[in-house]
Formats: sequence, C-alpha cells, structure tokens
Amino acid sequence: MNGSGQIFDCDLADLGDEPGDVNLAKSDERLATLKSLHPKLIDLSLGRIERLLARLGNPHHKLPPVIHIAGTNGKGSVTAFLRAMLEADGQRVHAYTSPHLVRFHERIVLAGNAPGEPGAPIGEDALVDILTRTEAINAGDDITQFEITTAAALLAFAERPADVVLLEVGLGGRLDATNVIDRPALCVITPVSMDHAEKLGATLPLIAREKAGILKRGVTAVIAEQDPLGEAAIVETAAAVAAPLLMWGQDFQSYEQNGRLVVQLREEVLDLPMPGLIGRHQIGNAGTAVAAALTLGGISEPAIARGLVDVRWPARFQRLAHGPLPDLLSPACELWLDGGHNPAGGEALARTLADLEDRVSRPLHLVVGMMGLKDIHGFLVHFRGLAKSVTAVPIPGAHEAPHAPEAVAGAAAAVGIPTITAASVAAALRALQRGEPGPKRVLICGSLYLAGQVLAQQEGVEAQSN
Repeated sequence: MNGSGQIFDCDLADLGDEPGDVNLAKSDERLATLKSLHPKLIDLSLGRIERLLARLGNPHHKLPPVIHIAGTNGKGSVTAFLRAMLEADGQRVHAYTSPHLVRFHERIVLAGNAPGEPGAPIGEDALVDILTRTEAINAGDDITQFEITTAAALLAFAERPADVVLLEVGLGGRLDATNVIDRPALCVITPVSMDHAEKLGATLPLIAREKAGILKRGVTAVIAEQDPLGEAAIVETAAAVAAPLLMWGQDFQSYEQNGRLVVQLREEVLDLPMPGLIGRHQIGNAGTAVAAALTLGGISEPAIARGLVDVRWPARFQRLAHGPLPDLLSPACELWLDGGHNPAGGEALARTLADLEDRVSRPLHLVVGMMGLKDIHGFLVHFRGLAKSVTAVPIPGAHEAPHAPEAVAGAAAAVGIPTITAASVAAALRALQRGEPGPKRVLICGSLYLAGQVLAQQEGVEAQSN
C-alpha cells in the first residue's frame, strides 16, 4: 500500500502451507523487529491498532462473519471444537489464537482453497510477507507485538476468501487488540477465573467485566458455566450494551450419559459422541461449542458430531506416546502434557487425573515449570493427596521471567507434595525413571511455554519465542 488506504494486492497462493523444515530465521528476524516497537508507556486503549488498521485499508471491516471468543480457561479448546465442526460442514475457516506452542505460524490458521479443504498455519514466506508489509505501513510508530501481529492476521484473513473467522482474544477482552471487530456474528465467553490479575483486576468480577468487554449491542453471546460472581458481572455488562445472552444452566447444558455427550439447547437435545479432547472440563467446552454452532446456524448435526471427534488441540492433556521424551521412561509408563497454568486449570487437571486413577491406578508424578506471575500454590494445591512427587524445572527461552525451580519446589513442599528440582524436562524424566523404574503416570504441566518447548523437543526443532 502506498498511502491510498487500499488493502495490498498480492499472490497469497502459499498462505496456509505448513512451514515444515524451512529455515525460520526470516520470520524470527521480523518478529524480533516488531518487539522493538513496543511502547515505553502503554495507554489502555485500542488507538494504536485502530490507527494501523486504518492505514492498511481497514481489513477488519472486510472479513467474513466473525465469532469472537474470550475467557480464562477453555477458549482455545472451544475455538478448536468450532473449527473442527465448521470444517466438517464443508466451510472454509480462518482462526486466530495465541500464544503459539512451537511456531508463531500456528497463531494464524488460513482457510483451505476450496470448500471442505481444512485450514493450515500460515506458510513461512506468506508470514514474512504479511509482517513486512504491516511493519512498513506502521512506519516505526509505537505498537505492541500482539497489536501489530493481530493487524497482520486480520490483513491476511481479508486477502483470502473464507466463510468464517474464529477470533480468540489474547488477554482480557475490552481492550484486547482483537476487540476492533464492532459487529461479530456471535460472541462466546468461556469460564472466567483468576488469572492476569496484575493487568485485568484483582477480583473475579473485575476480570469478568474485562472479558465481557467483547459483548456488542444486539449480538448474541454464548456464556459457558461461570462462577456466580463472574456470571453476575457478565450479565450486568451485557445488560448495559443490550447484548442477548445464551446462558449455561438456563438456556443450554451438556453432560455425559451412557458414554455419550448430551447437549440440550432450549427444547433441542443432541445425542453426540464424546469429545476427542480428554477431561471432564472438555464436556463443558464441547457443550459451549455445540451451543455456539447451533446458534450460528447452518451447521448439520453430523458435522457437529464429526467435529467433536476429529478435534485436535495440542498440549491439552495430550498423550506423548512416542519420541525422545517418552523414550526416557519405560514402555509401561504414561507421559502426558498440558499447558494448564492457573488455579482453575490445576483443578481441572487434578479431576482428570483422578478419573484416570479410578480407571487404572498408577503413581502420579508432576514435572512443573511456571511463569513468574502465576499462582504456584493455587495451581499445585489441587494435586495434594493425588501426586506422589513434583519435579520443578526451568522454562528455557521464556519471554518473561519464570518462577525459579526452587520457588516451584518450595510451593509444592508447602502443600505437602514431595519435591525435587531438575535442570530440564529430560533430566526430570531420567530421575523419575531411576527412582521408580515400574509403571507410573507422569504429567508435564504449569505453562503453555513449557509445553511448547516439550513439543519442539519431540519434533526435533527449536521453538520460536513468544
């Protein structure tokens, strides 16, 4: 663009190609440059991204219908369920999520070229192109990396045909860079809990109000099961902007019955297969996604059922069965990976592990690394009486200061779980294997950034920084 206010014309034929084994130095360089534009003082507004989008020709006004998804826990899973259902229905779907696990490309999923063709992470050349063009238009002005990369994603979405955009909030909602969409087709708020209190507010109602900041006048919002204090804040915010709500427990619900997922939306009852993502909390996430799909309309029940089964969402209670890390344990062991990192996430993980223990009893050991602003005690307390040990590890390449392993170990000891520290996840697994050679269940958890490092090691690549 040369200042005319028009969106760039370019050949985006390679958008959506997997980055594969390509040398990612170019996108690394671009992302590092974008970090340097971060303002010294952040004003809490959408002004910077709105200014940049205007220079880009307002691509956010040229998108297919947008489903805007906020929440503390489960918003990524709900996004993944919705994408799987929509693609099973033959629709072309763009999706924007964060953070990434291994490669930045994961954040920007571009729709397939034809109906029924699944989307894929943006290709390396296309990512470099879109970031370069967006950076050039920004012209060195103060902007956060998330803001400028969100603008780049919206530009990429506007330049490639699709039927739906799934837009996941990065942090909060009201002042999040994704909240430039003034007329989404549907809003979704997944369970809200205490997290990022230093940025969003020190109480649950304050955090819930920030999340509910995505609600728009006349736009229906599907609201997952909430803590009563959070729910009251969401309802109050919705009333202020005249946003109709579809509430868990009043308008819809989901539950397991005879090995099936039952979702009831007002008078409609669907008998569906159990979701492909493991854990009792995924029943609620799946039910919220089904309610959203039904509210959006036009998605067949067979497509909803297939999406529930075909869904893929790495590092959400993911079994690691093969690769360099599982190979450090005996074949009789189970190795699991989850990015849960706040008290509500710890509670959900503990319930899932307790359910596994009821089915097949095995000693449980946790390998834990956590970022510095996270509530270690609130996360680990749920594993008291369940976990036999915690091995605390560092998080290599973390974008902000993580908790030292000694701090994690101290918190684990304080809640009554025996603990040691290790220099790495691999070292932790070796120590566990030496200390208890027989069958055991091991969960690596505490941080999505740690999960990304684990998956990168599994793939034999270097994870790109967040």
